[in-house]
Amino acid sequence: MVPRENVVALMGSDVAARANYLYVASMDVDPDKEALFNEVYDTEHIPMLLKVPGVISIKRYVTVPLTVTIGGQARTIAAEGEPRYSAVYEIENPEVLTSEAWAAAVEAGRWPAEVRPYTHNRRLSLRKLV
Repeated sequence: MVPRENVVALMGSDVAARANYLYVASMDVDPDKEALFNEVYDTEHIPMLLKVPGVISIKRYVTVPLTVTIGGQARTIAAEGEPRYSAVYEIENPEVLTSEAWAAAVEAGRWPAEVRPYTHNRRLSLRKLV
């Protein structure tokens, strides 16, 4: 395992040094609400959450087909049941997720009324840097 101080040096910034946790929010959205989901996530939800103290960065991902070589053979991995969309939040500590600022941000804008009701297969996880 690479010592923590070397990982931080490789990351190359003081901001990266504060990102000790990853919060991952994955979900699907009803097909007829997908355009609205993407618009609101990118133009409202992320900008509001980036203002929360302790949130360092947010990146969004979409699941794509996976082929990987394991044991000398290329294998296709089926992602059955996995959510299509994921957002990865670099945060300073778990308390960020229960702060008043976080609570206000996740209830702001069009997200709670116009988007959240159409999301499903939600999976939330928290990972700590080792």
